[in-house]
Amino acid sequence: MRQNLLEELNAGCSALSWSTLDQKHFWGRNLDFNRLAAETKVTYVPRGTEYCFCGTSLENSENPQCKTTSLYASLGTGLLTEGCSPILYEGINEKGLMGGQLYYRGFAHFEDQVRPGTLPLQPPFLVYHMLSQCSSVDEVVTMLQNNLTLLNIPLFGTVPTLHWSFSDRSGESIVIEPDKTGISIYRNTIGVMTNSPGYSWHRLNLLNYAGIRDLDYDTLEIECDPLEQCFSGNGAQGLPGDFSSPSRFIRLAFLKKFCTKGSDEQDGIAKMFHLFQSAVFPLGMVRVSQPGHVTELDSDIVPFDYTIYTSIMCSESLRFYWTSYENQQIQYVDLNHLLSCTQPKQFDFQRTPQFICRS
Repeated sequence: MRQNLLEELNAGCSALSWSTLDQKHFWGRNLDFNRLAAETKVTYVPRGTEYCFCGTSLENSENPQCKTTSLYASLGTGLLTEGCSPILYEGINEKGLMGGQLYYRGFAHFEDQVRPGTLPLQPPFLVYHMLSQCSSVDEVVTMLQNNLTLLNIPLFGTVPTLHWSFSDRSGESIVIEPDKTGISIYRNTIGVMTNSPGYSWHRLNLLNYAGIRDLDYDTLEIECDPLEQCFSGNGAQGLPGDFSSPSRFIRLAFLKKFCTKGSDEQDGIAKMFHLFQSAVFPLGMVRVSQPGHVTELDSDIVPFDYTIYTSIMCSESLRFYWTSYENQQIQYVDLNHLLSCTQPKQFDFQRTPQFICRS
């Protein structure tokens, strides 16, 4: 039954970092899957929380060397399961470090043995562990390179295939990808991540679309026969429109390059939600060939992957914003208002559609 709680970690998704003209820094993601476990909520975890980043008491598998206490409070989307450390799909901590995990099918590879001088880390705990212990991207990189080994140990019967992205107030966005050659950490990326293949492939693939621009082309003349343009948007001809990982990466990369940044946080958040709309899975367009194991915890299961929610966080204000597929009203929780709370707290997504009547 518990294995199903981790299945959405294998969902297809898109992630993006962006900034505003007044230097607010954002990181956000779409979560694309065919369901969301009923226990998933917007989750606050206070500083001083004791947890274990390898093993659970629920499974009698806790590694005593991996028990620790969080240095920083964090806020994100995830699970609080009795007998298990917090699991966050994405989130932000009180120092403004932001990040999350996405599906990395066919490429993710984790070690079978712990590297000398390091401690084991189960992949589903990486997001929360980094947010609870690190204040910056630099600290995330140092910890992963020097202190931890991502280990191929099942949690509730499965090892999710994941890769990760993090960003902070410096504006740098990194991508972390574990494969058969080891763990690759890409620094100073373009701030876009989708799913397989790896980041280096997606980055090189941008050259196939180098002619895309924001300026419309003018009159086309062939053999002295001028053809006047009769529609807008032809400068972006060739921009792929399907829902595959490579196509979503290309779209988000060029939208980030050309789209107008927000003047401040409110304006920027509104504009960034529009960027994510370009990568949204409309319900009914991406039929699932293998729907996965279904348990009594699941509800509202459909035979399609779709964008269940979009979340965006701001490194400076510590606000966590989200919309859902059903409810496009932007909601948010402010981490600053929770820092005095010493117990975890969860918030419902409020996925019921909201309509505003003007009369």
